[in-house]
Amino acid sequence: MALITTKKMFEKALKADYAIGAFNVNNMEIVQGIVAAAVEEQSDLILQASGSAIKYAHSGYLIHMLEAAMEEANIDICLHLDHGADFDICRECIDSGFKSVMIDGSKYPLEKNIEITKKVVDYAHISGAVVEAELGKLAGVEDAVNVSAADATYTDPEEAAEFVYKTGVDSLAVAIGTSHGAYKFKGTPKLDLERLEKIHALIPDTPLVLHGASSVPAELTAQCNEYGGQIPGAQGVPEDMIRAAAAKGVCKVNVDTDIRMAMTAEIRKYFIEHPEGFDPRSYLGAGRDAVTALVSHKIRNVMGSSGSAVK
Repeated sequence: MALITTKKMFEKALKADYAIGAFNVNNMEIVQGIVAAAVEEQSDLILQASGSAIKYAHSGYLIHMLEAAMEEANIDICLHLDHGADFDICRECIDSGFKSVMIDGSKYPLEKNIEITKKVVDYAHISGAVVEAELGKLAGVEDAVNVSAADATYTDPEEAAEFVYKTGVDSLAVAIGTSHGAYKFKGTPKLDLERLEKIHALIPDTPLVLHGASSVPAELTAQCNEYGGQIPGAQGVPEDMIRAAAAKGVCKVNVDTDIRMAMTAEIRKYFIEHPEGFDPRSYLGAGRDAVTALVSHKIRNVMGSSGSAVK
């Protein structure tokens, strides 16, 4: 099996109105937990690493872990750079074997974002890699991404069409009300699905991406808090809203916070129930199983991508 791009994955998803889960990875147990779920569900799979994750685990380790997973699980995987800050990190990832990269120029004015994105697209396409970009700014905090609610802006549909035309980008992350981190909404959750419909209508062949799309399940928050955590008032994107977005052009749904929550909740529980424990294989193994259960649920009941990997 092989590291592949998202091209064929997204073509299938666009036609059938489902999304592919893009799950962030940081260590071996998270990789193993996610891959086990994808195999169980026979789903196409995107594993993504942020710049912070690459700094922590190193790109060589990440690539070799994925190669080991593919050999053992016999599935194709797309390895994607999440929130690449500049051309240099995108180039480094492409050169080291990543088949998909995101260049995040959303902090810049439109013309500057177009210029940076096109530079990455031109470089990536030479080697057959694909590129995701972002238009609009999501609020919230995740690794190196930190945008205040006051600075957040929704994606303009007309600008999205211009952006795709001028850059040749392969997929586009849009801002319609999601945000990074565990605290996505202070009141009633709401996504601007009407805006999403307008964007999709103008660029119907461009796969759209939803960042900040973790659901932050109440049971995981409760488990974290029960076993010593302090995560009050966390709230994510309701799963029915994610499913609705998948029917309006969203082909890739990013999930990071939920994975962190699942692993952390289970490890916290393990240490309270086993105060004598100190074997990393025991508590990390429990966390890995929790990740598998979470990702299986996401694939089957939220993304709708079960069976998509069947040739």
